[in-house]
Amino acid sequence: MGRVDGKVVLITGAASGVGKEDALLLAREGARVVLTDVNEEGVRAVAAEIGDAALGLRLDISNEDDWKKTMAATQERFGRLDVLVNNAAILALGSIEDTTLELWQKIQRINADGYFLGSKYAVAAMKDHGGSIINMSSLAALHGMAQFCAYSASKGAVAAMTRSVAAHCKQRGYKIRCNSIHPDGILTPMVMNLMANADPAVTAAQGQGDPMARMCHPQDVANLVLFLASDESRFINGSELRIDNGYLSIDA
Repeated sequence: MGRVDGKVVLITGAASGVGKEDALLLAREGARVVLTDVNEEGVRAVAAEIGDAALGLRLDISNEDDWKKTMAATQERFGRLDVLVNNAAILALGSIEDTTLELWQKIQRINADGYFLGSKYAVAAMKDHGGSIINMSSLAALHGMAQFCAYSASKGAVAAMTRSVAAHCKQRGYKIRCNSIHPDGILTPMVMNLMANADPAVTAAQGQGDPMARMCHPQDVANLVLFLASDESRFINGSELRIDNGYLSIDA
């Protein structure tokens, strides 16, 4: 207990799935958490579950004014920011032939622009005292996924931006680390909606100790987020950390 004692952590997409699990785990480990989501009712419910150490706010990550308001509210409530978890994202099927320009731009606006804005304002908030930026990317950024053209591109942008932010902060002498997490599949409501037609028995078996499983649970990701948020990871910077049960390590 207490691995992030006293740290102030801002998490996007915290009303459900990985973001919610991040918030609950970090709060248990001593953090004060700012939970944000476009689902204001949902995020306030999670904040109420945590108690006085949590603040729930509505945030559209693609809206710069929303980021300014969120940073101001964080400063007013907790006086500082130590960790940003860029977690909110959208996922949609579509190959290069199926994806419309409208869908492409929508996914980039949220998944790429939103992470850019979060990182930009987090650096400004943390450059005097240091901190950690944790960007949720995807295995889709590291290898080809035919049915996720726009999503893969957006997560590739997140991975490249993460390296740039890490290099910038290091060159400027800021004590800010920036790393990206690359899961394969996570059993969240968003992913389960895409898997609606999957065999329930196969779906249920994922992440339950099956050595061939590709799907992990939100807790598996939250454990890594906790590590990157803590001082235990002080020398990990600009890294791409996979949560894929060795998928890219085997000769397919």
